[in-house]
Amino acid sequence: MTTKIPPGAATSDAESATRERVLLEAARLFRHHGYAATTLREVADAAGIKAGSIYYHFASKEEILGEVLDKGIQIVIDAVRQRVESLPADATWRDRIAAGIEGHLWGMLHHGDFTSANVRIYGQIPTSAKKRHRVVRRAYADYWDRLFESALARGELRQDAGTAVIRLFVIGALNWTVEWYDPKRGSFQDFVRQITAIVFDGILTHDKA
Repeated sequence: MTTKIPPGAATSDAESATRERVLLEAARLFRHHGYAATTLREVADAAGIKAGSIYYHFASKEEILGEVLDKGIQIVIDAVRQRVESLPADATWRDRIAAGIEGHLWGMLHHGDFTSANVRIYGQIPTSAKKRHRVVRRAYADYWDRLFESALARGELRQDAGTAVIRLFVIGALNWTVEWYDPKRGSFQDFVRQITAIVFDGILTHDKA
């Protein structure tokens, strides 16, 4: 029995694939060359389509930028939430924060072009794009603030540093791992354990006497 493909389905799939390819190549070019230095012609060439065809999928370079930024941060958000929310209800806040760290690192390091572009070019982008994207970045920051504030309320977080400072330090450190992480030095899980240990326990030994 032959399954009939609905009219237009193949075309729709091809268009979707082309659109995703444009975003992937744009993310790669933004990451390595910056937003301002990347032209739509370069994106189209890298994606294997004619320069004029790009406007069939996107109205402007700024629209492509917005989708690259949204995709980059959404990858990380989804990875963090999935790991944190899969923990049992009685999990400690230390375990929840550790799960969030693992999720953030997984998102950053397994989707490098989208996430690295997000980190690298945010300071270069037009104010209009930055303003729109700031909403989702703020929502992600709020998610981490709630984790840290809950840990603080339960006595699992040190009292002498504000949660906003802790969040900025931790997320800032995790973000830049995409620029120097080398998978040849060990497994991803070993890397996560090292980063988590440094975040929780610092870099100095502790006298147990």
